[in-house]
Amino acid sequence: MTQDTRPRAHAIMEDMSAAAVREPVPEHLKTMKMDRVFWSHFAPNLGPGGWVTGALLISMGLDFKTGVAAVVLGNLIGALPVALAAAIGPSTGLTQMEASRRALGQIGLRLPAFLNWIYCVGWDAVNNVPAATALIALLLAGGMHTPFWAALGVLAGVQMVASIYGHHVVQALQKYLGAFLLLAFALIGIVFAIRGQAPLASHHPVSVTTFLLAVGVLVSFNLSWASYSSDYTRYLPASSSPKKVVLLALAGLLASAIPFQILGLISAGSVVDASPTAVIASLQHTLGPLGTFALAAIALSSITGNSFNDNTASYSLISAGLHVPRVAAAVLTAALGYVLAVAGAGQYATFYTDYLMVTMYWIAPWTGIVLADWYCTKDHTARPTPKGWTRGASIFTITAALTIGLFSTSSLYTGPIARWLGGADIGYYVGFFGAAVCYAAGMPRRTSS
Repeated sequence: MTQDTRPRAHAIMEDMSAAAVREPVPEHLKTMKMDRVFWSHFAPNLGPGGWVTGALLISMGLDFKTGVAAVVLGNLIGALPVALAAAIGPSTGLTQMEASRRALGQIGLRLPAFLNWIYCVGWDAVNNVPAATALIALLLAGGMHTPFWAALGVLAGVQMVASIYGHHVVQALQKYLGAFLLLAFALIGIVFAIRGQAPLASHHPVSVTTFLLAVGVLVSFNLSWASYSSDYTRYLPASSSPKKVVLLALAGLLASAIPFQILGLISAGSVVDASPTAVIASLQHTLGPLGTFALAAIALSSITGNSFNDNTASYSLISAGLHVPRVAAAVLTAALGYVLAVAGAGQYATFYTDYLMVTMYWIAPWTGIVLADWYCTKDHTARPTPKGWTRGASIFTITAALTIGLFSTSSLYTGPIARWLGGADIGYYVGFFGAAVCYAAGMPRRTSS
């Protein structure tokens, strides 16, 4: 009896030890199916944040045509590095953060891992504010008056439980909830396009600065997944085709983000402002009898994104040097995300825009170094991890600090070069390519380690 139940339990719950995060997945456990690569990169983008991002473009000063151009360009630029990072997982069997120890060293890894944990906490809040608002409206339609903190608690609790079970349950949610959300939002989009006040014919001059700022927000929407990507490909067999992994990841990111953000752009004409309450009120008004269905889809969508977040956060906190079981890291992440969502709900649009931009200043150079380290080396067999602080860690720290100080654009601080450029933010491009080139230039001229 024991021999029969153990495999089933293991198949459901991921190993909870810290060692399971720091060490490669054993080959006999690498049984993940290739189609999960698509779903794990597709479903998390179907949260309320994507819709709000599209609606936000109009308030940033874009018209419909330039908005669509920004959506396509921004997502293409942001998604490609994420897809390239996904190919690291099968060969190494490591999470995305742990895979970066090749370049940063065991000590150098701790800073970006800690930043990634903070980042995941912030995404919890970003995703849960509109989802909780939708859940409140859904329950109100059924005659139940629910305070924000309680609705938020229900969603955060479900997401936390999924992240405690870990990779396998999170992957299943991406596939099955993702398929439902695909159908739900496709139906909502069709109805909205027919009945909504879409700004399709609106046209006005858009400055290059405004366009670049909008593209930057959209780049960050997808590039922000770069620190997660291998977390959800490391259970693939080591023999998996890297090209197929990259293409499936890219297809998942673009197939969700681009249509969903264009849907948000279409809905902008019916939305008073880019706040969760305004977007949800617009949905209910435009969709009529389908409004309840839309509210349920929005509430459920946060579960795919935030179970993803909480699980990766538990990995990252352990990689940052905290010697705790994975379950403790998941609980801590969900709890802090809950507190941040309650505190920041009233300033959602400003918080969301600034948050997307600020995260780019460390993710961009970190991603550049990780990809340079991987793709400029032909032999990807395991090599000893440097124990201390490496040249790559120094490049990461210096580049991130410089891009924040010189290029950042937010309501809190604008760097001197960004001011000189009229508010255009190019720091993430400079950070990515600057760090990648500096790291690659100092790599040994050899094909094996």
